[in-house]
Amino acid sequence: MPKTAVVILNWNGRKFLEKFLPALIKHTDNAEIIVADNASEDDSSTFLQTHHPNIRYIQLDKNYGFAGGYNKALSQIDAAYYVLLNSDIEVSEQWLSPLTKALDDTPTLAACMPKIKAFKQPDHFEYAGACGGFIDKYGYPFCRGRIMDTLEKDEGQYNERVNIMWATGACLAIRSSVFHQLGGFDETFFAHMEEIDLCWRIHHSGSTIQVIPKSVVYHVGGGTLPNESPFKLFLNFRNNLFLLYKNLPLHRRRKIMLRRRIMDYMAYFLYLLKGEPHNAAAIRKAHQAYQKEKRNLNRKHQSIKKAPESHFRKLIYPHSIVWQYMIKGKRKFSQLPFK
Repeated sequence: MPKTAVVILNWNGRKFLEKFLPALIKHTDNAEIIVADNASEDDSSTFLQTHHPNIRYIQLDKNYGFAGGYNKALSQIDAAYYVLLNSDIEVSEQWLSPLTKALDDTPTLAACMPKIKAFKQPDHFEYAGACGGFIDKYGYPFCRGRIMDTLEKDEGQYNERVNIMWATGACLAIRSSVFHQLGGFDETFFAHMEEIDLCWRIHHSGSTIQVIPKSVVYHVGGGTLPNESPFKLFLNFRNNLFLLYKNLPLHRRRKIMLRRRIMDYMAYFLYLLKGEPHNAAAIRKAHQAYQKEKRNLNRKHQSIKKAPESHFRKLIYPHSIVWQYMIKGKRKFSQLPFK
């Protein structure tokens, strides 16, 4: 059994496999590389069989989304560590060893991620994870190096290895024992924010998550769903509500969910004013889907074994990141007041 399995969940990503697999193979030692396919409609399978026949290939019978696809693929893989890697990522030399060494050396560390920089602008951080993820008190995610849509230039300002609230699913190293003990990803999320939900459950279990900036990868981003997709907007709003309702303590949940509803409908009316009715409709549909799922979400909430809030409370930003960004003009993570 290999100690580490690097697993790419592919969906119609033949062009990315062709572009980025050679560097991954060249720079990945002491690990098995596996491609799991979410019923792609392109020629990904033929390409791999022709050009990379030695790479293990897992064919799924339909598109289960990010969450379900990885759950089904990882259930077929034996390894001490899983590294979930997007197909649109270019790895650098020695990208893997800092991640696995961190897991080797720190028994309480359940998962970790590298520094993620933009493939098209490699001196800047990339949106999906940057240099470690956090959320504010209303559940809005942001990162060291990325707040809202503002990406910082990487000048070494976040090179310290630190505890984080969440690690991106674009490149996530996780102990297989932790992944399976916690039930993997919540498949009702389908795609987007399922990794934040899993990371929150990791914190509930009493373990930690870190960013390891010695490891660097470069992410294209938007390889599956374009940023302007109403479906992507729907998933982000719906799943963020799922995330909060499942994981917030009961004494804070009602107040936070009410405020989130108000904030989301402000965004709804803003899209209408901008002449984007499809995006406004995506927010409305997200709230409808959330209301239908609340009973199941509450059952999941009750099943989570929760560590004391003090274990991870400092990783949740105590203010509104939207307020800090839009009103206070805070564009950099280092400018945020955490008290």
